[in-house]
Amino acid sequence: MKTNFLGLRTVIYRVPDLQRAKDWYAQVLGLQPYFDQPFYVGFNVGGYELGLIPNAENSLPGSNTGSVTPYWGVHDVQKAFDHLIAAGASAHENPQNVGGDIIVATALDPWGNPFGIIYNPEFKIQ
Repeated sequence: MKTNFLGLRTVIYRVPDLQRAKDWYAQVLGLQPYFDQPFYVGFNVGGYELGLIPNAENSLPGSNTGSVTPYWGVHDVQKAFDHLIAAGASAHENPQNVGGDIIVATALDPWGNPFGIIYNPEFKIQ
């Protein structure tokens, strides 16, 4: 069976202090972020993305992981999102453009786990 999912691409951590988290991850990873804005900081780690967003108190409702959302790469976010919803997931964040050609969405699986999907032509697996 052919899958529409391309593999894990991005993991987003919600953090209470974006500047402190950015500094800590830069030190730990030995990398500076490739994207650095007040609403999002992104690190390219071997072709995968570690993202930070300032959002301490708004963890995903019903989520077992609370502050972490994995994003699976897809070619068509809307098509993959519709497939997830049809399969019994619930919409959490509808597909949206987050800059350039990057599109993301998040659904919650039937057990409340976040299932993020992303189209990001900027990243190539290394």
